[in-house]
Amino acid sequence: MSPTLHWQKSSFSGGGSDEDCLEIATSPTTLHLRESDHPTTVLTPTPTAFRLLLVALKHGGQPHNG
Repeated sequence: MSPTLHWQKSSFSGGGSDEDCLEIATSPTTLHLRESDHPTTVLTPTPTAFRLLLVALKHGGQPHNG
């Protein structure tokens, strides 16, 4: 049986609305991501893929080496 995930909204998500928010949840071995307007679609990136996503976002969506 899979654990119940407790979703947390990103502090950078849009205004006071509950729409268009990035949400994150963790389980003992996995990170889970979803958009609040599509809660049944859950991404479970590897640590490397998640790191690369964060690096790309920090650099305006452009790939960054280093």
